[in-house]
Amino acid sequence: MEGGSVVRVLAVCSVCILVSSRSLQPNSEYVVSQQQRGDIEVEQVLANNFEDGAPTPRAGLARYFESPQISVSCEVCKIMVSTLQFFIERNASQEEIVKVATEICIDFKIEDKRICDGITQEFREEVISVLTAVYLTPDEICGTLLGDSCAVAPNVNPQNWTVPILNNTKPPYAPVKPPAPGSPVSKFLYLSDIHYDSKYAVGSLAKCDEPICCRAYLGPGDAGVYGSYHCDSPVSLLENALQHIAKAETFDYAVFTGDVPAHNVWNQSRDDITSAISFTCDMFSKYLPNVKFFPAVGNHESAPVNSFPPPFVTGKDSHQWLRNSLAENWGRWLPEDTKETIKKGGYYSALVKPGLRVISLNMNYGDSGNWWLLINNTDPAGQLAWMRDELQAAENAGEKVQIIGHQPPSSRMKAFSWAYHKIVNRYASTVVAQIFGHAHVDKMAVFFDEEDRSLPVSTIYIGPSLTPDGGHNGLNPAYRIYTQDGDHAETTHAFLEHETHILNISLADTTKVPTWEVEYVATKAYGMTGIQPANWADLIKRMATDDSLVQKFYHYQYHGHSSGTCDAECKKGVICSMKKSRSNDPSQCAEMTTYEYAKHLRQTALDDRC
Repeated sequence: MEGGSVVRVLAVCSVCILVSSRSLQPNSEYVVSQQQRGDIEVEQVLANNFEDGAPTPRAGLARYFESPQISVSCEVCKIMVSTLQFFIERNASQEEIVKVATEICIDFKIEDKRICDGITQEFREEVISVLTAVYLTPDEICGTLLGDSCAVAPNVNPQNWTVPILNNTKPPYAPVKPPAPGSPVSKFLYLSDIHYDSKYAVGSLAKCDEPICCRAYLGPGDAGVYGSYHCDSPVSLLENALQHIAKAETFDYAVFTGDVPAHNVWNQSRDDITSAISFTCDMFSKYLPNVKFFPAVGNHESAPVNSFPPPFVTGKDSHQWLRNSLAENWGRWLPEDTKETIKKGGYYSALVKPGLRVISLNMNYGDSGNWWLLINNTDPAGQLAWMRDELQAAENAGEKVQIIGHQPPSSRMKAFSWAYHKIVNRYASTVVAQIFGHAHVDKMAVFFDEEDRSLPVSTIYIGPSLTPDGGHNGLNPAYRIYTQDGDHAETTHAFLEHETHILNISLADTTKVPTWEVEYVATKAYGMTGIQPANWADLIKRMATDDSLVQKFYHYQYHGHSSGTCDAECKKGVICSMKKSRSNDPSQCAEMTTYEYAKHLRQTALDDRC
């Protein structure tokens, strides 16, 4: 999580990938979406809304932007891009460019020398290759990567592309009727964000100032046997979770929404990534040999992290190495005909059983931290057009569809997010649910109809993660069991319930006995009769006047680990997040002031840095 959170500025110049929230002062950088809320200077926001009314020293320099992962200075982006372009235009060698980038990383105190040395080497090929291939100004590059509030994006690389809906005859949406009492049900396992760390060391330092802790070279500490807060998953945690699931749970299939490797993003190789993918898939097969998994690719399934060149990138920079690995490892569960699209773009469509289909998306093709999209970000690999066609075919065949992916659509670049939203809106009667991970915390959002914004038509489920790394103070490892309408003549395959299980790792390290427990059951926890979109929309309304529901939701969001109390400002943020189904759309949180929305975006960025 934190390793990916730091991608923004180092991805801008190959030295800023390790900038994390700890490098940024809370009172100095806030997010403002100028495109949606007007041309608002940060100085005005600071002067009008800070308690002391005093702008920070940096306020006169920069406007700050909306980012799905972390708020970073727009001006720093432009300076660093200008520096790199200066050297590239003068035909400097990669070694010379890397030296300068490393010095910037060290001088800016972004990270220590060891990590700065590693990260500039990690990103050298990607950043230099892209900057050599595109003829864009620093404003255009930073506007594309960081958003319109930083700078205007270039016309040569359209930011407002869309995917046309070929069949506009949208069936009227009707809420799903509950199945008759006693009707059969089906269950499936949900796992996400494992972040397996092969170098996790019991007894090492568990809280450090690096993107990943609990490693022997950091010195002695209190890293536990089954994991530690702020650290990635040791093999003991992964094995124990799978052993417990195999013994305690009964389900028909499993969904895994990605992120296998650990967060040591400054020194990962392609072999490290493919080995981690193979190891994790082998673990799934070993402990759950009769279970069919439906996986999705995460942003950490690449070296460098977040680097997902579309199929038009060939040669040494091609991503075919990863797509081939995914096709091979996922092939143990998926039909042969999925390999074509997996090898093309890391996405696929497969039947779970007659009448129910999974569409797995590569959401990295909408990531503003993916430098390759500077070259062309228009529907990379034709994925969204393909999804539209798959949903039309499913509608024609009377199938229901579960969409899965790693990053939720609300965290993607605007054009990608809105095109995705438009397609799902058209096929809302076919899509039974959308399931994502990435944030590590336990969230959800109601998807409202684009024409009738009061009509809830779908639900987006986000998380929880297995890794304890995340949130404010770390998380308890978690998995989830979903219940849906089962196999019978009138089945809708609708989601009926979900039950989240956690491992209290503090208790496990104290007692030396890992004990998984039910954290909560959705309908019981929130007093709902079901978990259809209308049920969640009603919960949002009730939370507006019932603070106890807000506190409960907030507690569960962090997997039952200490997260403090959700105050009035936090409450608005929680409710806003529950209505965010696409990015760059402040109208979904219309009850918030500009300043509140800006602070909410920043907090979301800190929470979702992955």
